[in-house]
Amino acid sequence: MNTVYLLLGTNEGNRINWLQFAVEQLDLYCGNISAKSNIYETAAWGIEDQPDFLNMAVKLETDLSPTGLLKQTNDIEQKAGRQRTVKWGQRTLDIDLLFYNNEIINTPGLSIPHPEIQNRRFALVPLNELAPLYTHPKLDLSVSELLKMCPDSLSANLFSGSQF
Repeated sequence: MNTVYLLLGTNEGNRINWLQFAVEQLDLYCGNISAKSNIYETAAWGIEDQPDFLNMAVKLETDLSPTGLLKQTNDIEQKAGRQRTVKWGQRTLDIDLLFYNNEIINTPGLSIPHPEIQNRRFALVPLNELAPLYTHPKLDLSVSELLKMCPDSLSANLFSGSQF
C-alpha cells in the first residue's frame, strides 16, 4: 500500500459539496482515505480577482501507481465539471498530489513532491494537521518546518461553515 497526501481545493459553486464529492470519489476509486484535515478558506493565489478557495488535505492509502492515481484524480475533477482554460483560474475542484510515499518523480505530466508546496501556505496549513513530521524527500525539511519558513503571506483561516 502507498501513502499519498493530496490537497483538495475549490472556489466555484457549492464549495463544501465539491470537497465532499472529492472525498467520496477518492474513497470509491482511489483507495482508503485514512485522515482528513479541517477545511480552510484562503484568498485566491496567482489570479487574485476571483472567489476565495476552500482547501483541505487528505491522507490516502492506495495501491494505484502515481500515474494511475493522477489519471483517477483528473477523472474526478472532470466529473466535477473542472475546466482547464486559465492557469490558476476558478475551478469547481482541484486535486493536487503533494507527496507519494517518499518518491521523487519528474515527468512531463507529473512532479512529486508538488514543486511549489514549500511556497504555498494554503497547502501547508492543512497538511500540517495530518503530517507535521513528514519529511519532504527533496528538501529534507518537515512539513512543520516548511510551514514556518513559507514565504506566502496569504492566511489560511479555519472555515467556519459546514463541515462534513
